[in-house]
Amino acid sequence: MPVTTDIVATYRGPRTVFRRLLDMGEHEGRALAILMAACAIFFVAQWPALSREAHLTGQELNPLLGGSLMAWIFIAPLIFYMIAYLSQWILRALGGKATGFAARLALFWAFLAASPLKLLHGLVAGFIGSGAGLTSVGAIWFAVFLWFWISNMREAGWGTT
Repeated sequence: MPVTTDIVATYRGPRTVFRRLLDMGEHEGRALAILMAACAIFFVAQWPALSREAHLTGQELNPLLGGSLMAWIFIAPLIFYMIAYLSQWILRALGGKATGFAARLALFWAFLAASPLKLLHGLVAGFIGSGAGLTSVGAIWFAVFLWFWISNMREAGWGTT
């Protein structure tokens, strides 16, 4: 299935989509592509807020975009790999049997599947600015991300003996 169709299907049943991804076999290139796509979307989601900040403060936009590019495309993937590694350790401590690949894919897919809400968050940040609306959209994004991640981790082997 196309990635966009899988993202929409994840909102209806995250475990079903994640099981289908796991059944495709372990392929680290696919996991990395999912993570990099999510990071690219998050980078694009920053554009409206960075444009607003540049306009309001009189700063140049290009250095702000360059810093965001460096953070999302080069640094964030390393951090996500560390988070996935720690989540696998936690699963193992709780008696789970998830593989390292399944733990990574669970995090990366949750991150990508929740990215449409991050795009909305970026638009709210750029057009409305900080306030209750931005906080609400951010909280919704975080809740959906956690829902996807926990569902994926359960499907990957959380708590199974």
